[in-house]
Amino acid sequence: MQLSHNEDNNFSLSRFESMLKTNDVLFFDSNEFENIIHHYLEIGKINLAKKAVKLGLSQHPSSINLKLLKVEILVFEDKLDLADGLLAEVQDLEANNEEVYIQKAQIFSKRDEHHKAINVLELALEVTDEAAEIYSMIGMEYLFLEDFENAKINFMNCLEADEEDYSALYNVMYCFDFLGEKEEAIEYLNMYLDKNPYCEVAWHQVGKQYFDLKDYKKALAAFDFAIISDEYFIGAYLEKGKVLEKLERYVEAIENYNVTLELDDPTSFAYLRIGKCFEKLGNDKLALSNYEKTVHEDPLLDKGWIAITDFYIKKKNFKKALYYINKAINIDEENVLYWKRYAKINNRLNLDREAERGYRKTLDLGNYELETWIRRCDILINLAEWETAVQNLLQANEFYPGIAEIEYRLSGLYFMLNKADLAYKHLENGLKADAEYYIIIEELFPEIFKRKSVKQLIDSYQKAS
Repeated sequence: MQLSHNEDNNFSLSRFESMLKTNDVLFFDSNEFENIIHHYLEIGKINLAKKAVKLGLSQHPSSINLKLLKVEILVFEDKLDLADGLLAEVQDLEANNEEVYIQKAQIFSKRDEHHKAINVLELALEVTDEAAEIYSMIGMEYLFLEDFENAKINFMNCLEADEEDYSALYNVMYCFDFLGEKEEAIEYLNMYLDKNPYCEVAWHQVGKQYFDLKDYKKALAAFDFAIISDEYFIGAYLEKGKVLEKLERYVEAIENYNVTLELDDPTSFAYLRIGKCFEKLGNDKLALSNYEKTVHEDPLLDKGWIAITDFYIKKKNFKKALYYINKAINIDEENVLYWKRYAKINNRLNLDREAERGYRKTLDLGNYELETWIRRCDILINLAEWETAVQNLLQANEFYPGIAEIEYRLSGLYFMLNKADLAYKHLENGLKADAEYYIIIEELFPEIFKRKSVKQLIDSYQKAS
């Protein structure tokens, strides 16, 4: 009975692994060793691949392919000098072996010598029967160099050689997107579709380009063609749902998102979008039900927790909103979006200490929006923590120098701290920046505003303006 290729390969693998367990030495031909090594490399078992290479070369010391597989492993392990030395030996024996050029290029690439890698790969094009793979590798080297124009050209060449290399198609689109060439991308995709009219990936990409251009009707048509080409293409249903949302056709959007739930395992993204659609339709019960499914499916997806929290904020049910944002923070306490809402909700509940903590944590996590500094300052003023409020504003001033909202607050705070010189200085700064904003002093520091000297200074700037 003759074994199929897969059965033969499985038999070789079983024999090899049995040999490793028993320490018996069995003979394999060089092709068997190559298949065994490729198998282990594909599944990421590098140590077993290394053992197979070592044993293979002990039985077939002159095998060029086994030596090249050893080079590949050395490159993977960043043992570039050893790889280079062995590759030089192989090149002396087979100068025009395309794998020699490929591994040489890999070594140059790992050393960040991308131009040299490209030069070597261009030599490989002269001897290869697999031009698509080489063009793709050249394209990747140009991406490393951030030369998106040449990268695009080489990925296009890859597609010329292999029209079904969809990773190359995605890379072409990535280059178009980076270069901001939406119209050119659509033109290229249409040319591609003239040759491959039922390519769902290309139709999907056309739809995404039109979506970015806000041409939702054409985007919708493209996603419909993608679905006609492959009725099980989940990505097309998701994108079509997004378009239908933009067109405010929420019921149809829900239908498309539901298709994705039927075709594959549920995704938090689909549940989230369904929840948003139901919220737009005024169906609060089903909106919340889907938001709950979103966070159950993926507790780390911040958009799910934010959707529930914002839902309750809109309803002015701040206690419920606080409950959910606290749950979110317990899962990820480094998420600045959570802390912003935590601060906002506590502020609305008049819980100054907790609100101040939220704004402080937001700043600690690197959110330096002016509003965050200002809101924290106003809470500190309510808490009569003048010194801390001043330090907060001085930090804000480093990012937003000369802003009237900061200057007036600093003025009022320095008055409260009996530092008159600094108080008048910042009051003048504020008046110079925007004389109308003096109302900040009136609202936050009413007793200071009543001072004759303060009113006179404000009046003088009012008259001048």
